[in-house]
Amino acid sequence: MKNISAILLAAGTGSRLMPLTKFWPKCLMPIHKIPLLEFWLSDLWENDIKQAIVNTCHHRDIVSDFLSRPRFRDWVQNSREDVLLGTAGTIRKNKKMLAGQTILMAHADNWSGFNLTKLLDHHKYNKESGCLITMLLFNTDTPKSCGIVELDKKNRVIAMHEKKDEPRGNLANGAIYVLEPDVIDWISQHETAKDFSLDVLPNFMGKIYGLLNSSFHRDIGTISNLILAQKDPRKQTCWERPDKWQKSFERNPIHKQINCS
Repeated sequence: MKNISAILLAAGTGSRLMPLTKFWPKCLMPIHKIPLLEFWLSDLWENDIKQAIVNTCHHRDIVSDFLSRPRFRDWVQNSREDVLLGTAGTIRKNKKMLAGQTILMAHADNWSGFNLTKLLDHHKYNKESGCLITMLLFNTDTPKSCGIVELDKKNRVIAMHEKKDEPRGNLANGAIYVLEPDVIDWISQHETAKDFSLDVLPNFMGKIYGLLNSSFHRDIGTISNLILAQKDPRKQTCWERPDKWQKSFERNPIHKQINCS
């Protein structure tokens, strides 16, 4: 797809990952010794998405140092937040840069084996049928802790249920989306909208198309999931040679802390 940008949400405090996040940001937690955010940026680069925004808040100096590496220069923008703006608030803050484009938006604390090219192609195919949002879906083993979705026969999302005690199935929202400019415009016009799932998605029922990810998909927001992620299939990044930052990261105590957790 042409004329596409990305926004990666990476500013969270990672409270469920304490004490690991007391000194290190959630978005840079290592998986197979590579920081999670680097896998995301590699996927963007390999899909020719050369304009990206990463929002930062918690441990933002550490994340800013990571983003200042030469491999990210000139195409990754650091959107600093003094306080968390919420997912919709971050989009609204960057509306000028995002206006008029198709946007890949992802919660960058997801570790996922999905195929980004397939997701973009799926969105492009359904645009003529009125698709404004494509949502990556996955089958979860813990439906009570996820946003569960219902689809019609055309794979359109017709209902969502956020973290219910009696969930309706196990088909979950993967918090990875492709958005049309109409969605960015709507968020810009509704300043009270803060949370994308709760405040934005309900207004687009019937115009959201789902795509099932048949590979692994984990929210690494808990220590148990972060440990499990180390056993998932290895993914490669497009940057083979370790730079100065990576060499320093390999000596970071966070690796031992995860192994000892």
